[in-house]
Amino acid sequence: MLWPKAVRNSIKTGNDREIIRSYPYRSACPSSVWGELIRNAGSELYLSGYTNYFLWLEQPSLVETLRRKIDAGVRVRFLLGDPDGEVTRQREAVENVALTVSTRIRITLEHLDRLGALDGLEARFSAPEDAMNHVSLSVFRFDDHALVTPHLARLVGHDSPLLHLHRSGAEGMFTRFSEHAEELWERGTRVQASSEPVS
Repeated sequence: MLWPKAVRNSIKTGNDREIIRSYPYRSACPSSVWGELIRNAGSELYLSGYTNYFLWLEQPSLVETLRRKIDAGVRVRFLLGDPDGEVTRQREAVENVALTVSTRIRITLEHLDRLGALDGLEARFSAPEDAMNHVSLSVFRFDDHALVTPHLARLVGHDSPLLHLHRSGAEGMFTRFSEHAEELWERGTRVQASSEPVS
């Protein structure tokens, strides 16, 4: 009642406050935003894109950065699609691009191998029954910030929209997307490092 309607309409209230910024394309979000969120994370980095491939291209020395974060006590998790899974094959047919989904996943696995077996680094493949839900929604969490990409139809990740969220309460969008990603993680299967013996 105290504020003019024009002012009220320009101020975010309730759960809208969690939306820091929206981008019509993931590629429109500056790489500096990703870099700052990674650098500032003090306890949790959870990267649950289906391939996470673009991170290694856009973030200089990401392997070394992640190693420093892990050494500082940050929990680092990667949730990936199964490169040999049926949903991966279906997605490759839909995208029909030279750099296939399975190749992009394997590039991430190669970079994770460079990190080696470190306490604080975990990687899983999403379960087959969750793969369709995983490929259609990427959630990247940095403590109380998240970058979320819902994938549209036949578009590759960088052509899909992105939301930058910051947690401001227990029931907001940040929590809903984070809980979705955690559910996929719980049902996922551990990625075995290429250097590990097969039992």
